[in-house]
Amino acid sequence: MGRLVAVTGATGFVGPHLVAALARRGCRIRLLIRRWSPVPSLAGVEAEIVLGDLADEAALRRLVEGADTVIHAAGLIKARAPADFMTVNRDGTARLSALAPGARFILLSSLAAREPQLSAYAASKRAAEQVVAERTGPWLAIRAPAVYGPGDRETLAYFKAAARGLAPRPRGEGARLSLIHVEDLAEALARVVEAPPPASVYEIDDGREGAYGYGDMAAAAGEALGRPVRSVPIPRMAMEVVGWANGLRHALGGAAQILTRAKVRELFHTDWAVHDRRLAATIDFRSRYDLKAGFRDTILWYRQNKWL
Repeated sequence: MGRLVAVTGATGFVGPHLVAALARRGCRIRLLIRRWSPVPSLAGVEAEIVLGDLADEAALRRLVEGADTVIHAAGLIKARAPADFMTVNRDGTARLSALAPGARFILLSSLAAREPQLSAYAASKRAAEQVVAERTGPWLAIRAPAVYGPGDRETLAYFKAAARGLAPRPRGEGARLSLIHVEDLAEALARVVEAPPPASVYEIDDGREGAYGYGDMAAAAGEALGRPVRSVPIPRMAMEVVGWANGLRHALGGAAQILTRAKVRELFHTDWAVHDRRLAATIDFRSRYDLKAGFRDTILWYRQNKWL
């Protein structure tokens, strides 16, 4: 019988891909699902379901009971109030970690944690890493860069704009960013379960040395779409205005939006390139998708599902 892996974040973008990658390795899988969320399509994968969230200690106990490994992939990426990031990303991580002292704890973090001064989100991801690093049991944290692929709603706006011939980017020179296709990220996480490296904070991406520029993204999108796509610089002030307006909507009770003034600070940071290659070397990871293949796969999925 395979090892038991407890997973949070199964209803998110990465979650279903991660569950599939674990199932291919014969793992037994137990998922934490919020009561108000639909159970994700698991494509025939058998998984035990625990209803609850990161604030529900009883549900978390049921989730981790007897688990060999806990993969904590749940997290807040947008919030109406900055304090909400700490409540979910730091405090939820601390609660889950404390209840699974004997299990190997794998935290899916973000490159944003490298620059905690930029935003409440980035600070909360760094704080979650610090919580995990203080465990007495085995642990590791994996910082992912921008993740894209089939089913992603957050990058859909970029591809919709590209389909009209325009690829927006922050105005400025020299920005570099790493990327990873969601299936490659899921594969890397599953490999870590099989052959865990020493406890540390690691980075992962698609292996592109020197990362990408926004022009590379526009070119890859254009090739996948079969039409010219022009990279269009957006002034910081324009993004600040949108971020300020979204903040006002939050204050008035509106739904959380991803683009806030804090997110603008993240977008205009010029170094989101992966510099640490230890994890890929340790687990012998090679990405299946480079940027061109990944954008082609993503756009094909969007079109097949009539999102684009």
